[in-house]
Parts: sequence; C-alpha cells; structure tokens
Amino acid sequence: MKSEATREVLHEARWWEPMADGRLHCYLCPRHCHIGEGQHGFCFIRQNHGGRLVQLGYGRPAAVALDPIEKKPLNHFLPGTKILSMGTAGCNMGCQFCQNFDISKAKADQVHSASLTPETVVELAVQHGAPSIAFTYNEPTIWGEYVIDIAREAHAADLNTVMVSNGYVTREAFFDIYQYIDAANIDLKAFTETFYSKITLTHLQPVLDVLCWLRRETNVWFEITNLMIPTLNDDSEEVRQLCGWVLENLGDDVPLHFTAFHPDFRLMDKLATPPETLHRARKLAMEMGIKYVYEGNIFSDGGDTICPGCRHRVVRRSWHSVLESDMHEGSCTHCGTRVAGVFTQAQAAERRVLPAHPGT
Repeated sequence: MKSEATREVLHEARWWEPMADGRLHCYLCPRHCHIGEGQHGFCFIRQNHGGRLVQLGYGRPAAVALDPIEKKPLNHFLPGTKILSMGTAGCNMGCQFCQNFDISKAKADQVHSASLTPETVVELAVQHGAPSIAFTYNEPTIWGEYVIDIAREAHAADLNTVMVSNGYVTREAFFDIYQYIDAANIDLKAFTETFYSKITLTHLQPVLDVLCWLRRETNVWFEITNLMIPTLNDDSEEVRQLCGWVLENLGDDVPLHFTAFHPDFRLMDKLATPPETLHRARKLAMEMGIKYVYEGNIFSDGGDTICPGCRHRVVRRSWHSVLESDMHEGSCTHCGTRVAGVFTQAQAAERRVLPAHPGT
C-alpha cells in the first residue's frame, strides 16, 4: 500500500488528455504542453507518470506566511486584514525578471516543502486569525487542483480566497479554478506582445482575455498590477495604451497598481525603477479617468485611496500598512460616495451567492 506522502506526490492532475503518440496534452494553460513519459511540462510540476498526468505540488507548499493583504497587492478587498499566503514550486511563464525565482524556477523535489492537506491549510488560517487565504508566490494556476480543494474548504469555514496570478490560463480551466475564488490580483506585465514573447516567453492576448472573463463573467473582485521595468515597459505611450484598454474593456473602477522593479534573476543589468516613473504613470492613469491608481514597492502617498466623489483621502497607507481609514462599510465618510471594492466580510459572503454578472 502506498504511503500517504506518496499519494500526495502522485496526485492526479486535471485538464489533460492522452495523445495518439503516447504523450499527454495538458490544456491547463495556453502553452498546451505535449508531455512524454517521465517528462514535465514547462511549469515543472505537471508530469507524465505512466501515461497519467500527475500534479507534484499538491499538498506540498514551498512557502507559507502570514501577510497583510495589501502585499498581494489588494487595496480594495478587506483592507488592513491579514492573509495566510502560500505557494509551491514552478511557473508557467519564463519571466527574466522573476523576483521569486528560487521557487518559481525550481522543480517540486528541489525545494523544501511542507505537507499540508487542504483542511490543514484552512485550520492554519483560522488559528492565526486570518480571514483570507492567498494562492501566491509562484503561479497558483499550475497547482489549480490544490487551489480548488483548499478554496472549497475555505468557503465552508467562511474564509475568503485570493489568487495572485499571471493570468495565463485557458478558458477550460479558468472557471473551474475561479469557482471558489473571491478576489484576485492579475499581473499585466506589459502591454506589448514583444515584451511578453521575449521577456516572459508567453503571449499578451490570453492575459487580456482572462481580465475580460473576470469582469464580465464572474463576481471575483480583482485588481491589476503592472511592474514597471526601465527601458522595457515604462514608456508613457505604453502606459497610455494600457490604461485605454482597461477603461474600454474593464471600466474605470478596477484598481491599477504601478510597482517598482528591482534588479533580479536575469535582469541584473537593469536599474531599479525611479519613483518618478511611477508618479508619471499614476498621474497619466488618473488623468485618463481610472479612479483608483496606486504606486507600489516605494514609500509615497501613492498607496492612499482617494474618494472619487469628493477627492478626500479615505485610506492612508504606509508601504503595506493601513494607518487611517475614513470609510464606513465601503463608503466615504465625508460625502457618502461608494468606493468600489469589498470592505466587510458580509459583502464578501454576499458576492459568493450572487449570480455571475457583468461588473465587479
């Protein structure tokens, strides 16, 4: 009889089909890997084992920590609360600037991992007083089977679930994985196909598709992060095009985070992002009509939430800490304007039972 640990390691994957030549077609993400016997997909943790696709990250988180939810970053989903964050090994993108490359570029057997069942993950969150669980650090899509099982258990315990994702997932898998997800932050890494193909080894359009599905076909609250890398994706015209697309396809109330790059992994030759670059991008986005625009990875007032009605600051932040709030259940205490987002546990629970509809 196989040990419990062995059964966890060989957890059978979803979203695959056998091919006539004996390889397996994994259609979890737009890479559509064709995986031969004993081989792994690009993500490292989905393997052809005896003609069956197994998911090597199930029950084996490589990183678990208690974070402020603003670190995800999410500024409009239960601000000021804690979130139990976890990730495994591997990734389905090849970003040259990856800032978690020690786990995202590793195979499951190359990292020190814990052994945690979905039920145990939920118990940990409850024990630490965290109302939410985040799937983060590496790309959670590639361990979607584990995400689904944890998220289902979390909802049963009235906990919230958060995806921090690159948005590289097929439509077939997207609705399965996001069925029990309450909020997400999607990395929109650039707004050119050249950047995506050369710097991340993927494509832009699938990520744009996911953002549209989130907005139009789910009740998932989501925010967008754009990591600005000097000379690669920080041109003002690219920022203008990105913001224009957001306004046309998602609306003016989806929070947009411009964050600073620091040299890492294979982009050690690039300089850190000057604060002025973020200031310029934020100013441009707000002038174009996006209501909630933030700066990240620097100390500035660009982390504050501004009421779109009276322009008062309604949440004051320092780095990832909430210092002051002038909101009551999501409304500005100065003028009563409703700020887009999910600000109470009751609001989070209510969204789960509503039918999916356009808008967040």
